[in-house]
Amino acid sequence: MPEGTATRVFADHRELLFSVVYNMLGSVADTEDVLQDAWLAWAARERDVDNPRAYLVRIAVNTALSRQAAISRRRETYVGPWLPEPLLGPASGGADEHAERGETVSMALLVVLESLSPLERAVFVLHEVFGYAHAEIAGILDRSPSAVRQLAHRAREHVHARRPRFRADPKVRREVTERFLAAALGGDIDALMEILAPDVTLWTDGGGKAPTAALRPITGADKVARVVSATRGRPSGEVDIRYRTVNGDPCAVLFDGDALYGVMVLDLSADNRVVGVYAVANPDKLGHISADE
Repeated sequence: MPEGTATRVFADHRELLFSVVYNMLGSVADTEDVLQDAWLAWAARERDVDNPRAYLVRIAVNTALSRQAAISRRRETYVGPWLPEPLLGPASGGADEHAERGETVSMALLVVLESLSPLERAVFVLHEVFGYAHAEIAGILDRSPSAVRQLAHRAREHVHARRPRFRADPKVRREVTERFLAAALGGDIDALMEILAPDVTLWTDGGGKAPTAALRPITGADKVARVVSATRGRPSGEVDIRYRTVNGDPCAVLFDGDALYGVMVLDLSADNRVVGVYAVANPDKLGHISADE
C-alpha cells in the first residue's frame, strides 16, 4: 500500500496499541518506545500484511514482553514504591468523563497486575480488558490455546483474590476525595479516621525525588492518618486542587502555585471507605500534566 496509507492505517490503530501496551507496562514512556518499534516493524512489512490489526497487536504485545526483563531490572533499583504513570483525563464529573484514551484500567487494578508474570498479565489484559478469545491470544503469543487458558485462569484467580469486583460510583469517589483532602490538609486526624478503612494502605511514589514520599507502603488507618496529616504543611503556598480523572477514576491533581507536585487517586470499599491511597509525586511521571489542563 502507498506510504500515506500505511501511516494512516497505523494511526487508526494507535489508540488500541497504546492502551494494550500501557496496561501491560504501566509506563507511558515505555509504551511510546514500544509503539515506535511497532511502527518500524509495520513500515517494513505492511505490504505483506493481510490483517493489519492482528499484525500490529501481535507486534506490540510481543515487543512489550521482550522489554519486560529490562523494565523489571530498572524497577529493582527504584527508590520507594513504584506506581503506574497516571493517564490524566478530563475534569472529574464533566460531560466527557468517559471519553478517554482507549480502554482504561484503574490505578488499583494496575498495581495488582504488577504482581502477575509478564505472560499472565498479557493474557489478562487481552482477554479481560479487550475481550480477545483464548484462541486469538494463542496466535498473538505463539502459545497453545490450552496454555493460554491456564495462564488466564491463574491470572484471573490471582487478581480476583486481591481485587474485589467493585468500582465506586464516580460522584461518591469525588465526594470522598474532597473530604479526604479537606481533612488531610487541615490536619484533622479524627476526620481522616472516619473516612479510612482499618486496613487502608498508602502508596507514595516519589522515585527518590519527592521529599514527602514514604519509602514503603504504609498500612493501617492510624498510621496512614498520621502520615497524611503530617505532610499538610509541606507546600510553600496555597494548595490548588484540580479534579480530573486518572485511568477512568476521579482523582485530585495538586498544585503549589503553578508547580504540580502530586496526583492522588483513592480506592474505595463497598461501604465507601478508603482502602487505598495512591499518590504519584515523582516529577518524571508528572511532566506531561500542566496547570492549564
